[in-house]
Amino acid sequence: MKHRTQIYIGSMVLVALMTGLDQWTKWAVSTHMRPGQSIVIIPKLFELTYLQNTGAGFSIFEGYGKPFFAVLTVIAMAVMLWAYIKAKRPGLQMSLALIFAGALGNFIDRMALGYVVDFFHFYIFGWSFPVFNIADICITLGFVFLVIDMLREEHEQRKALEA
Repeated sequence: MKHRTQIYIGSMVLVALMTGLDQWTKWAVSTHMRPGQSIVIIPKLFELTYLQNTGAGFSIFEGYGKPFFAVLTVIAMAVMLWAYIKAKRPGLQMSLALIFAGALGNFIDRMALGYVVDFFHFYIFGWSFPVFNIADICITLGFVFLVIDMLREEHEQRKALEA
């Protein structure tokens, strides 16, 4: 029980820290830059570009409006919370906590501003990668860790069946 409590506390701290970092960076960008403005950090590789994204990840569903995203996000966050409570593996719980933190960070923007503040802008071999933020990083890393955890669990189950 003690171990489980530590995981819960760690997850809550992770959500709070990542959501706080996300909101702070978005505040800093929106306070010091104009929408559409870019600041070159590493030429031909990385810029800070302030965009106001009214869509979802990579601007999909742009124009669907605040109610659509509010309902979608609340449902997704409720499912994640349910899965987190049911999860027995710490890796799965931490993955879900990261995804939850990212969803919460972007949800706060959508509800408060009507758009999500994006600002990390990379160029990969001359191709402009979609602009993103800390919340998007949390969601992406959470999904990567989730897949790794699921593959590890499958591998362990397969080994147990073979033994």
